[in-house]
Amino acid sequence: MNEASAAIDALSAIVGSRYVIGPGAEQEPFLTDWRGRYRGDAMAVVKPANTAEVAALARWCWANDVAMVPQGGNTGMCGAATPLGRSPTVVIRLDRLNRIRWISRLGDAIAVDAGCILANVQAAAEAAGRLFPLSLGAEGSCQIGGNLSTNAGGTAVLRYGTMRELMLGLEVVLPDGEVLDVMTALRKDSTGYDIKQLFVGAEGTLGIITGAVLKLFPRPKRRAVAMAKLPGIEAALDLLSEARTRLGERLGSFEAMSRGQIEVIAEHVPHVTIPFALDAPWYLLIEVVDTLEDSDLDAALENLLGIGLERGWISDALIAASEAQAQSLWKIRHSVSEGSKAAGYVISHDSAVPLEQQAAFVTRVEARIAQICPEARIVMHGHLGDGNMHVLAIIPSASAVERAAMQACVDAVNRAVDEVTTALGGSISAEHGIGIANRARLGRVADPVELAWMHKIKGLIDPKGLMNPGKVLPA
Repeated sequence: MNEASAAIDALSAIVGSRYVIGPGAEQEPFLTDWRGRYRGDAMAVVKPANTAEVAALARWCWANDVAMVPQGGNTGMCGAATPLGRSPTVVIRLDRLNRIRWISRLGDAIAVDAGCILANVQAAAEAAGRLFPLSLGAEGSCQIGGNLSTNAGGTAVLRYGTMRELMLGLEVVLPDGEVLDVMTALRKDSTGYDIKQLFVGAEGTLGIITGAVLKLFPRPKRRAVAMAKLPGIEAALDLLSEARTRLGERLGSFEAMSRGQIEVIAEHVPHVTIPFALDAPWYLLIEVVDTLEDSDLDAALENLLGIGLERGWISDALIAASEAQAQSLWKIRHSVSEGSKAAGYVISHDSAVPLEQQAAFVTRVEARIAQICPEARIVMHGHLGDGNMHVLAIIPSASAVERAAMQACVDAVNRAVDEVTTALGGSISAEHGIGIANRARLGRVADPVELAWMHKIKGLIDPKGLMNPGKVLPA
């Protein structure tokens, strides 16, 4: 028996032969990232059923110096779940860790396996009369472990926070197979270092998240949704300030899209309907929610939009007259990735800057990209309420002859966006993470002391460098 066959047999003994995929065509979906930018290789793709099996896999990999790449729904934007960086490698796919462990209505908490699909967690919370508020375009396929590993944000951060703020407890299999069990639902705990926070945003480089306790919230009984047209990003910020003053925490989402972004969706996503003329530079999707059934949110939202019209912040607005119309407006926002991917090669950015600098960021970045890459189609969308603006430069797909020139364009655009972002006191990644795509960029902009400590932490927890090698940390 050769070494490869022996490894497959050993892995099969842990999870069952049915759940081990050796090299070949059947592995392909697990070797390539969602955007098709990166492709790796694996000695096996393994699908454990529970934490004990994940721990046994980690112990085997540790003993045999085999790298481990945790993979959830494989919907990430930066290649963090692609098996690159070291060989041999095992992809540990978490689909079968899909249990809702328990729900507490009194404690407003839910315990789940890391392989639970986000939409299923949302549905379980709703069935219990509660809300799990994380919402993003890939919610039908992304998994909770991946959401935690990238500290996902989505469209409700303004009201509820990122995954770091939505997490109460965590269960993690460490690189040597030891299990860190901090599956607590406590809201207050001051017993030393909060170790579990190390694994949120670590993108699988420190361990494999296998379970989590998440915060739930009262389910909103009422909501109102509107789309507004604006002359510029400055007007959107003025309206945001007014909305916070008048609506307070009832302001659930405040999402911005440039006209070009919606045009891309209209051109490439046939199942999305655009119910208004695209005759303004910017568009806002605003959602207002309340847990009180007698709240007149339509009136509150109409009043806000009326003020915006009077002051010239908006030129027109459409308030959803039904839940179906509200969902239709949200479908536009959730189709930005699908539409942009279909439009060409996307140079995407996930910058966050202080709100006071948001208008300067948009203006400067657009000018820099246009100068560097005139053929690029520049579009933007973002979670304006929390300062996170996604800037996309879409280039028509290049032939093999043009690829070298295109890569030079990509590098120049990334540098320009990063320079503007850091000059304005921002971050180059608000919610997508670093993965493979942004390692070099992180090395350019990170504080040297912070970066050194990230390497020290990695070396302490994973001294063999087996956990998701080649990701996050610059070489």
